[in-house]
Amino acid sequence: MVIKKLTLGLMLSILLISLAELTHANSLQDIQATKVLKVCIWPDYYGISYRNPRSGLLQGVDIDLSRDLAQEMGVKIQYVETSFANFVADIEGRKCHIAMMGVGVIPSRVERVNFSSPYLRSDVYAVTSKSNATIKTWDDLDRPGRVISVLKGTFMEPLMKKTLKQATVQVAERPGERERDVESGRADAFMTDYPYTQRMLANTDWARVISPSRPIQPTDYAYAVAKGDPAWLARVNQFVAQVKQDGRLEKYATEFKLQQIVVKD
Repeated sequence: MVIKKLTLGLMLSILLISLAELTHANSLQDIQATKVLKVCIWPDYYGISYRNPRSGLLQGVDIDLSRDLAQEMGVKIQYVETSFANFVADIEGRKCHIAMMGVGVIPSRVERVNFSSPYLRSDVYAVTSKSNATIKTWDDLDRPGRVISVLKGTFMEPLMKKTLKQATVQVAERPGERERDVESGRADAFMTDYPYTQRMLANTDWARVISPSRPIQPTDYAYAVAKGDPAWLARVNQFVAQVKQDGRLEKYATEFKLQQIVVKD
């Protein structure tokens, strides 16, 4: 009797897993049936998926590329606003078919979503204020008494907690919080990637960028889709290869001053 119960339980578990995989395997069919491509974006990502505060319009490399993908598939596009802390759950919950928002490929995310081939690659940078005379080089960041801010959910959060031995890591919960903390002096610097440094330089008169003196953690950026969806992942990879080959990726990246981090191969 016990063996039968165990067997029945095992069969039920396998059935549930199989049903979950079948659900995830229907992205292409769902897009084609609804004629809508649902794209997760973080609308505060300058040069990537950014809502211009003046015009209210979305702009950036991934906005242009997502529109191209939808056009090639003959469907409309629907943007689903999310964050780096929440996009994985949104993909798993089927709120979007794909995250096109400069997602860093890191182990904790690889466990839960599948990634396309990379299209951008960025190391880590620090942003401090011009008035902060104590931070001149990368090595000045990890000193006793320093407060270094990171945005919750980004790959900088676990990286800085692991690598900073003397400075205090301060986790910002809300967009704009780390910038306000550095500008006001509550933090000495915040960690970010190359695209975000371009936003700070273009839109503030107080920011100063500190580049790493050596590679810290160059990270691939790719598009994220649900696990167990090989046909959809293959279609996305086909698109990535195509925009690299026909020059669209480099063209859009150059428009937003991100050509330095384009992955061409």
